[in-house]
Amino acid sequence: MIRLGSLAGYSFEGPRALAGWTAPAQAAVYAILAKSNPERPQEFSVIYVGHSDDLTTEGFPLRHPRSPAWVERAGGKFNLHVCWLDVPGGTRAHREQITQELIAIYDPSCNLNKFDNAWKDEWIGAYDTSVTDALTTERSPD
Repeated sequence: MIRLGSLAGYSFEGPRALAGWTAPAQAAVYAILAKSNPERPQEFSVIYVGHSDDLTTEGFPLRHPRSPAWVERAGGKFNLHVCWLDVPGGTRAHREQITQELIAIYDPSCNLNKFDNAWKDEWIGAYDTSVTDALTTERSPD
């Protein structure tokens, strides 16, 4: 098990070596990982995040349309790993939302779509109250 997401909120199955992995026939969010540091075998970088209605149709291990980018980024197919998240009762829209959240958090280099993890005032308009002012204090931090 590996935990991904904001505050590591999602418990993914894996990681498993992608080259020898047989995808289960299930809907899931998945992440492709690359080993980050040969001296620390449990350290990975998230290089791609996607979702599927059926993982067996994604072309795993290396027939996925983005797999050449994965291999290049990881420095070889044997440095690639996969983890997946079954979302019980989750719909396609729910899996898309989780995928977009993970892309915004990790900014994976092999994803073509990027999502900003920022908040902008124009989304709901300006919001001013007495509790939104800057924090101030009379004391010096000495």
